[in-house]
Amino acid sequence: MACVLLISRLLPFSHRLRGTSICLLSLFLSYLFYCALFPDGAIMQTSGDPTPSCQRADGAKRRLQKSLSCLLPSDARLSGVEASRLKTDQRPQITHHAARNDTPSPPMSNLKFGNKKLPNAIIVGVKKGGTRAVLEFIRIHPDVRAAGTETHFFDRNYDRGLEWYRGLMPRTLESQITMEKTPSYFVTKETPHRISTMSQDTKLIVVVRDPVTRAISDYTQTLSKTPDLPSFQELAFRNQSLGVVDMSWNAIRIGLYALHLENWLRYFPLAQIHFVSGERLITDPAGEMARVQDFLGLKRIVTDKHFYFNRTKGFPCLKKPESSSSPRCLGKSKGRTHVQIDRDAIEQLRDFYRPYNVRFYEMVGHDFKWE
Repeated sequence: MACVLLISRLLPFSHRLRGTSICLLSLFLSYLFYCALFPDGAIMQTSGDPTPSCQRADGAKRRLQKSLSCLLPSDARLSGVEASRLKTDQRPQITHHAARNDTPSPPMSNLKFGNKKLPNAIIVGVKKGGTRAVLEFIRIHPDVRAAGTETHFFDRNYDRGLEWYRGLMPRTLESQITMEKTPSYFVTKETPHRISTMSQDTKLIVVVRDPVTRAISDYTQTLSKTPDLPSFQELAFRNQSLGVVDMSWNAIRIGLYALHLENWLRYFPLAQIHFVSGERLITDPAGEMARVQDFLGLKRIVTDKHFYFNRTKGFPCLKKPESSSSPRCLGKSKGRTHVQIDRDAIEQLRDFYRPYNVRFYEMVGHDFKWE
């Protein structure tokens, strides 16, 4: 209509213009008005109506396309809000899970649960007292995880640092106890201070045994590895005729429990140290392990139903687990027959150890009856 009005006003001057010029001018003016009214190329679409247009230019070819809204009746077309939701739903959902779809999830059996923690409890001694048996027996408990080998961190590898030590521990859940055992700790002077520096709350377990029997067992093990070893009497006595014992020999020195305990009590209270009888561990393993579980604050799960006595080895073994076809006994070195020692040498050693034993009984408040 605007174009018609404009052309009508120009008609008085039409006698000066040729017919062709008038047509071109009309087309040009119509184009200008069209561009002003429809700047985006949409036909009859207002800014307040977000509904997609029914006709759109397609690049240079200028082809008209029909949208989905044009195919629907006017009363069935989506409102502006609904159309916005539809566009949002059609967008690809990019999430962290989608980003990981290219990498297959590992099977549940390969997942690692728990964390490696510094030990809550340590079996610190003594060598040939029954430490391996205590460790294997307590590992039956579902709330206990233990390092399989002796770490020797506090006596040989301390310079490697606590993170190295932590790396040797098994993964445990928050409710589980982490343990390790290294029997030489009990007789190493620096160890009590080092463990207390790590944690003053560490619980300590010491498996003790008649020091004379322990010394003979220690010698028997060493002899099996070193056949040309001097006799037991040569190593145990400086002068056997006078009954002078060589306290520098390690097999003798380990049995001086009272002297070693004095060093530990400088850093830990007695209530934090539990003593296991190596003799009762053989005759009543369930009873000894019940006391160990109480000390560690565990429910008594390891009981007499887990043990049977192996008469060949002279040592208790674990009954056949459900996942195994045979019972589980300790290694060949456990229950090994001791070398025969002269009876007089044994009596001399008992006389030597007696005052140390009595002192030890007084310190721990228990008589182990090593006579």
